[in-house]
Amino acid sequence: MHGFVFQAIGPQGTTAAELGRRLGISKQAAGKTIDSLERLGYVRREADNRDQRRKTVVLTDRGFDMLSRSARIFDDLRARWEAELGPARMRSLEADLRTVTGDLKVPLDVPGWFGAG
Repeated sequence: MHGFVFQAIGPQGTTAAELGRRLGISKQAAGKTIDSLERLGYVRREADNRDQRRKTVVLTDRGFDMLSRSARIFDDLRARWEAELGPARMRSLEADLRTVTGDLKVPLDVPGWFGAG
């Protein structure tokens, strides 16, 4: 789950309200998630350069490391699924998942998220 939250935060950071929208949860729930991740050292809050009243949540080095690890795990799982299902069925499964997630604003392709995909 954390890898997904880290993706929702993004490389440039985000606000609690925007994180809530991206995850489909309330701003309060996003705030609690941020509090937990901050205590664990995965994120930090910074003053927003454009609006000092706002706080931006950004990933720490530990957060980026965890995101990278989760991407490798996902890649391994995807490769196992593709070996079991075959490339054509895997493409169909991915297309179906894109359909049911609708206009979810979180990129689910971690390599693409890092700009390497």
